[in-house]
Amino acid sequence: MESLKRNYDFQKVYTEGKSYANRYLVMYLLKNKTEKNRIGISVSKKVGNSVVRHRVKRLIKESYRFNDKNFMQGYDIVIIARTTAKGKSYQEMESALNHLAKLHHIIIDEKNIWQQKRR
Repeated sequence: MESLKRNYDFQKVYTEGKSYANRYLVMYLLKNKTEKNRIGISVSKKVGNSVVRHRVKRLIKESYRFNDKNFMQGYDIVIIARTTAKGKSYQEMESALNHLAKLHHIIIDEKNIWQQKRR
């Protein structure tokens, strides 16, 4: 899993990408010119102290890592945790992440497999 690290990369995804949100997360998505996904995770101080923020970030990162094979490749993804994400379980984070991926149509299923192969 590759990360977005530079502020410029985050800003580009925010301004040019498309976003969807649910109760716990906001996901911005922008096509990149690589064969891999690059992911950036943002957890604001409003969510909680550093321990809480780091836990939320780890849950999001692990949810993505575990489901990476189900995501289409070639995107820059920025995931922003909302304040309601504080104290949520791994299952709730994973469900929220998969829900947003389905809204963006980047989950690989029988319908999307042919699109992935055509790229």
